[in-house]
Amino acid sequence: MHLTLHSVAVVFVAAALLPGATRAAEQSNASQKAAAPAAQSATKWKQPKTPWGDPDLQGMWPVVHLISVPLERPLKYGDRLHFTAEELAEQKKAVEARNRRYQDEDSQNKMGMGHWAEMTDLPPQTSLLVDPPNGRLPPQTEQGKALSANMGSSWSREVFDSVADFDVWDRCITRGLPASMFPFQYNNGIQILQSPGYVAINLEMIHEARVIPVGNMPTLDDDVKQWLGSSRGHWEGNTLVVETTNFNGVPSITSAGTGTGPREPRASSTQLKIVERFERTGNDQLTYTITVDDPVTQTAPWTARLPWRRDESYQFFEYACHEDNEAIRNYITSSRARRADEAAKAKK
Repeated sequence: MHLTLHSVAVVFVAAALLPGATRAAEQSNASQKAAAPAAQSATKWKQPKTPWGDPDLQGMWPVVHLISVPLERPLKYGDRLHFTAEELAEQKKAVEARNRRYQDEDSQNKMGMGHWAEMTDLPPQTSLLVDPPNGRLPPQTEQGKALSANMGSSWSREVFDSVADFDVWDRCITRGLPASMFPFQYNNGIQILQSPGYVAINLEMIHEARVIPVGNMPTLDDDVKQWLGSSRGHWEGNTLVVETTNFNGVPSITSAGTGTGPREPRASSTQLKIVERFERTGNDQLTYTITVDDPVTQTAPWTARLPWRRDESYQFFEYACHEDNEAIRNYITSSRARRADEAAKAKK
């Protein structure tokens, strides 16, 4: 169902993937290189610095290799963050089958779901969540449950009366935070740029740019609310710590239907606070940790940790979400037509 809505939104992505699977091949090569043992050891590697003396985190850090890692850990793994050898062998089979879908469709001269998924690598862990230890999202508060039940999403609804029945990602506004920093089936590029006093994070999905002041810039007034909140950064040694507040409380915390999260929206509030840590551990390795706390909608905070890989060969594709996008209107008009048809049949 959601494929129809996003098929127009990301038509240029799909078109770009078709000609010879260029990106798939590039990413497969990049994954093979990244999978090889790192040349440098932690004891020999030294954190590079920018010309003005800050730790250098710059580069292209796509999270495409994490597509198959769920946000929440399947119950069968309990508190284990890593797979056993036998489980990893099963994961390898699943990943290989997933990555073959593109070529299988090409060989049959057709385009299906295989063309919507970028190639990925073996999952390095059983879930993105590392705390709570069981890798599961904490329960929602009663208010959180009530707010979530009233949220719209094309992933979880079948009847649409207005734009309010769609989430803000459906409407090409934002994936919100923390979802914008998590992997999806496509558009997984994340780029970090730095200048004196600022760090910018470019996101391929929806082409959002997070501009983060680093230092002593005062926070925004509490009355100022924003889609991605207001971020302020500081350095703790070589680790960039970013605290974000002033959210408008509209997007789902987990961006329903991402593949890494639950299909149902999970409400946020204006009291949402996010703390991120960016710690580079090698030339091409960075550990990204994010803690999400919303006392209005969640009973406890939770933390996810993602091992990033630098890949300077990765290129952003256009995310043309609004151009000629009539999906929202078509969903609404088709819902109305369906109900009218059902009402007419009921009268007979």
